[in-house]
Amino acid sequence: MYYRFKSFTRIAFSLAIVALVIVVGSVGFMLLEEYTFIEAFYMTMITVSTVGFREVHELSPNGMVFTSLLIIFSIGTFAYTISAITTYFVAGEYRDLFKARKLERTIDNLKQHVIVCGYGRVGEKAYADLTSKGYTAVIVEKDEELVGHLRDDLTPLVIAGDATRDDRLIAAGVDHARAVICTLPSDADNLYTVLSVREHNPDAVIISRASQAGSQAKLRRAGADNVIMPDTVGGAHMASLVANPDVMDFIDHIRIQGKDAVNLEEVDVKDLPPEFRLPTLGEVDARNRIGVNVIGVKTSEGEFIINPGPETPLDNACKLFVLGSDQQLRLLNRLFGLQTPE
Repeated sequence: MYYRFKSFTRIAFSLAIVALVIVVGSVGFMLLEEYTFIEAFYMTMITVSTVGFREVHELSPNGMVFTSLLIIFSIGTFAYTISAITTYFVAGEYRDLFKARKLERTIDNLKQHVIVCGYGRVGEKAYADLTSKGYTAVIVEKDEELVGHLRDDLTPLVIAGDATRDDRLIAAGVDHARAVICTLPSDADNLYTVLSVREHNPDAVIISRASQAGSQAKLRRAGADNVIMPDTVGGAHMASLVANPDVMDFIDHIRIQGKDAVNLEEVDVKDLPPEFRLPTLGEVDARNRIGVNVIGVKTSEGEFIINPGPETPLDNACKLFVLGSDQQLRLLNRLFGLQTPE
């Protein structure tokens, strides 16, 4: 993972200039005054440090001019160097260096985390819902002021920079992320991000925001698994509230109300312990054992069965969609030996 620290760069640059001054001074005295290397180096050091020691030999007029220019240039160089070093420690950027290295190690050790690109209104909601469900999420945000607030008030797992850049995605651990959510306001930026993510992690689930209808097909061709248009979804939701207000209130209660309300989750049959991988849904008996309702099944052929009956056949490629309270779903995870998100 690569980080830039302006003060550290200034220190390196200023030290390089100091070394250059010493080299130029030594070579100049050797050429103008025919000093030996040791004499030239000594003369350069007492000149740039302005300690006032006596010169090795009496200087020629050319040597005096050269020495005067060397003093003027070295004063500015040393002043810049002192300023850079002081800024590095006083401004606290050395602490930022240690924090960045700690963040790098933390992200390297994450497994199956989710990356949220952009922390606007959509990204903020996505992050809040993910963390409330137990997922570990890393935010990539280019607004430096917002990054500071997020690190201070929300989470240290924030990468500063443009999510369209490969180095920022790599810093966020894109190669071992389970999913990436692209919520950037520009469809073009989301497209670049999707392309980069798919290149670095072919197995990641990519969900992208889109503002224009024409962008949906392009984002899917670029590698997005799902494309969401917030304006379209919001408009359809408001229209449904007029046509079927109670139904939508019920759906909102399921999807939005939080961990104390009813939740809808998906369960892969292949993740169940062997004793629960039974031929039919009725034999699993999730309703009587746990209290959850299986309201849908996705078959191995990709078909959806709504309100499946007990005779519905199951295999390892099927997915179950279960409805229950947060407590019931935790019991489901514990009883079936399912892993909670990391």
